[in-house]
Amino acid sequence: MSAKRSSSPAAITAAPFGKLPDGRAATLFTLVNAHGVRADITDYGATITRLLVPDRVGKLEDVMLGYNSVEDYVKGSPYFGCVVGRVGNRIAHGKFTLDGKNYTLATNNSPGGIPCHLHGGKVGFDKVLWTATPELKAKMPTLTLRYRSPHGEEGYPGNLDVTVRYTLTDDNTLRVEYAATTDQATPVALTQHAYFNLKGEGRGDILDHELTINASRFTPVNAGMIPTGAIASVGGTPLDFTTPHVIGARIDAAHEQLQLAGGYDHNFVLDGPTRQLAFAARVREPASGRVMEVWTEEPGVQFYAGNFLDGSNVGKNGARIVRRGGFCLETQHFPDSVNQPAFPTTILRPGLRYETRTEFRFSAA
Repeated sequence: MSAKRSSSPAAITAAPFGKLPDGRAATLFTLVNAHGVRADITDYGATITRLLVPDRVGKLEDVMLGYNSVEDYVKGSPYFGCVVGRVGNRIAHGKFTLDGKNYTLATNNSPGGIPCHLHGGKVGFDKVLWTATPELKAKMPTLTLRYRSPHGEEGYPGNLDVTVRYTLTDDNTLRVEYAATTDQATPVALTQHAYFNLKGEGRGDILDHELTINASRFTPVNAGMIPTGAIASVGGTPLDFTTPHVIGARIDAAHEQLQLAGGYDHNFVLDGPTRQLAFAARVREPASGRVMEVWTEEPGVQFYAGNFLDGSNVGKNGARIVRRGGFCLETQHFPDSVNQPAFPTTILRPGLRYETRTEFRFSAA
């Protein structure tokens, strides 16, 4: 049982967060619910920088990897806590064909020496300043962020108007709602790239966390970390998290997919219904008792175990973030869907509205 925390009115406040190289100021918004659970979110990259949630005795700890200023994010971030887009994850060779026209995107990643477009390109949504509106809605702190991605940005067609809304509820849920409209057909697939460590940021690796993923299938990748097009069973493999497993127990197994990715960095095909909120994953950290459940309307989730963190990133508390010092559960459409006709489509057309929701639900046991 979690210890009860004293209640106080929910609130949302704003403070300076530093300046971008062009002189524009970034702002940090702090959302606090009635139990003292806190989320800090900046308008740079629509990025969650801090998330304080209680353990089994009610002690709050920051479980989100991130930095203390916008200057640190600009200097270099492995997508800590940001919204990525227009398309999260990879697009093979940075190319796709839509309605008979060929498009070439910025390439900014090359696993296995094979170039691809990753998380929106060289200047994706994680590297722009959004317009922020803080408010209390139904007594819940809510931050709405908006961005217009112009036609041709990073090679994408159409002007895309994007909205991301964060709400911190009194049942310790951080809700993320995405919406977008376009004036030309374009691929859209947004996600939150939060890195979690339920022991606390900078408190070692996440290999002792227990993970369940509601997925009996996954999309295998090739040497370039691009899906092959197959949808394979996780049964009998180290990618089977249909029942709880400690993340570190099989992460270095001699399995082709884990060898290609240096550990877990794969898209799981969720078993629940799509286009309605459904259970995707559960993580428990045994020492603190903290539990996080992920619920989503998306068809997939990318489980990334921080394989490429290398100690070069220094977090908010001054500690170096070690290899596998955080994990990501990025709810998403499948990688490279724009080039994979058998995958759920990521194409948004004029007159239609892209809408999807993901919730991160925290408790302790």
